Amino acid sequence: MGIDTLCIHGGHAADAHRAHLTPLYASSTYSFDSVRQGVDIFSGKEPGYIYGRFGNPTINEVERKISLLEAFGLKDAQGNDLSLYAILHASGMAAITTLLLSNLKAGDKIITHPSLYGGTQEMIDKILPGLGIATVIVDMHNDELVRSTISKDDNIKMMYLETPANPTLQCIDLKRLSAIGKEHHLIVCADNTFCTPLLQQPFAYDVDFVIHSTTKFLNGHGTAIGGILIGRDARRMNTDVKKMHRLLGANSNAFDAFLLTNGLRTLSLRMERHCSNAMKVAEYLTKHPQVATVNYPGLSYHPHHAIAKAQMKDFGGLMSIELKGGFDAAASFMNKLKVCTNAVSLGTCDTLVSHPASTTHVGVSHELRLASGISDGLIRMSIGLESVADIIADLEQALG
Repeated sequence: MGIDTLCIHGGHAADAHRAHLTPLYASSTYSFDSVRQGVDIFSGKEPGYIYGRFGNPTINEVERKISLLEAFGLKDAQGNDLSLYAILHASGMAAITTLLLSNLKAGDKIITHPSLYGGTQEMIDKILPGLGIATVIVDMHNDELVRSTISKDDNIKMMYLETPANPTLQCIDLKRLSAIGKEHHLIVCADNTFCTPLLQQPFAYDVDFVIHSTTKFLNGHGTAIGGILIGRDARRMNTDVKKMHRLLGANSNAFDAFLLTNGLRTLSLRMERHCSNAMKVAEYLTKHPQVATVNYPGLSYHPHHAIAKAQMKDFGGLMSIELKGGFDAAASFMNKLKVCTNAVSLGTCDTLVSHPASTTHVGVSHELRLASGISDGLIRMSIGLESVADIIADLEQALG
């Protein structure tokens, strides 16, 4: 199957009642034919469903589909088609929590970079230290600094990458950084939310885990919260990671999975339009006198354009802009929007515009926010599927 076909048909198992689309299995528990069958299903000797927190047919189809998309065209070390294993979660943060707590213990450290999603940043700043897990933040574009930092600290066990990063759109070289991580036997993880598997496949660079907030582009319609954790190690995914997921109660639900699988059917078409519209909007904004900077990796002057071009099939639907007038200019701009929507989140069919300093990153300290490039005048935009002339016209009047 081509990847466009996988978006529609991938992971689907024929329903006993021949339903055309994936049925919604709204059941909290499942029955057994006998005590013996219950024992066999609980022990893993026989496939089957037990309890909604442990699995659900609607959820499992979404997991299979996203695994196939992330593995599309990739081979394992033996030259076989790459097999990946996914667990759908109640949210992107739930997936990140499962990832961290199933792989780290007290005394361990994470190495990562500035400018992460606000929820991730708060997790590593405010939750993990209480569990004895520390974070080291370095410039991931300085290979020698990364190597020397890891070499000097045996407690660093995980490398956490987010590319393009939220909301500055900095890009991290997955090939180089994953190789450095592997040199030092680190667990390498990548948040692929902004790109989706249609634009970027971190598993091509030997990462161990990929995370998505499925709320965003994968769902595409803003109808359901969700997250997914995908791993290449079947044994680990089916033991430690699955156990952590179940005990945290981080499971998704059948209805949100149903909405997600329907959103995935149009993913390929939507990403083409997101990327096309975003490039046109970025080119327009570079010429506007009120805009100091446009952060979009598709622009040739973006500092990480070469990295994005090498590892992304297109440049995505996200960008951020720096307004010359700081906070007041940002507030005025946001208040004047008419077609574009003033809302957090991203990846929906409509254009969403947010002010990180007063919303998604309000829980991040002012000093760290500024050090990460998130100023009071920074605006993040998730470019939607509207007629691009209407998006540009709305931005024009709001900037005026």
